[in-house]
Amino acid sequence: MKNSDKNFVYSTNPNFKFESEQDQSENNISSSQQSLRIFPDRKNRKGKTVTVISGFQGQAEELKALEKKLKGLCGSGGTVKDGEILLQGNFIQKIADYLRKEGYKVKISGI
Repeated sequence: MKNSDKNFVYSTNPNFKFESEQDQSENNISSSQQSLRIFPDRKNRKGKTVTVISGFQGQAEELKALEKKLKGLCGSGGTVKDGEILLQGNFIQKIADYLRKEGYKVKISGI
């Protein structure tokens, strides 16, 4: 049984077919077409600054991989939450330079 078949019960559509992993990978947007927004946030964090990267369009695995690269670059902790990357500390300029080098369009806001 395939992963996509696990939650399938029944379809009345005679032309129904499962989406394959290849179909999903074709929907990915390249880094040059994505516009990311970077901003600091201190709300509900007891005064601690967190750098937030939002606007990523792609699969969760790609977002998690980008988060891991950014954590290593900054030498800090972080997480992925609600489609946004949260990094502990204020690393806005460092992250913006790295993302531009990788081909993303970056907008810094909230400074």
